[in-house]
Amino acid sequence: MTDPRPPGAPAPPASFHRRTAAVADHLPGLREALGRWLTALHVDVERREDIILAGYEAMANTAEHAYPEGEAGPVDVRAEALPGRITVTVTDYGTWRPPAPTNGLRGRGLLLIDTLADHSAQVHREDGTTVTMTWLTGETPLD
Repeated sequence: MTDPRPPGAPAPPASFHRRTAAVADHLPGLREALGRWLTALHVDVERREDIILAGYEAMANTAEHAYPEGEAGPVDVRAEALPGRITVTVTDYGTWRPPAPTNGLRGRGLLLIDTLADHSAQVHREDGTTVTMTWLTGETPLD
């Protein structure tokens, strides 16, 4: 990440947080906001695309799996840029349901997240699920 900020310009915020209803129609705006935040940090394009795609997959899982059909609970997306890494956390407050058997055309979201992120973990609680994804940047994003 190179920093094209003029001397004396304020640094972009080191953290990002948005909450919206876990509804498919609301998620593209959330994905775009995350992308704008990453762009402001000057994350390189390839890494930025990985973060946005994995984050969006975690968001989409909340819309599809976390809440009973017809109910729209919240989804929180938090991101933090620290020296050498960017972490994105997607949290819902629904009920974990193990993946249903598929015909092979679906059900690869967690595998995609695991492939795109340098580290990922899912924590399933009685009051929801949290997916945490970390990318090592090798650089200090805010310097």
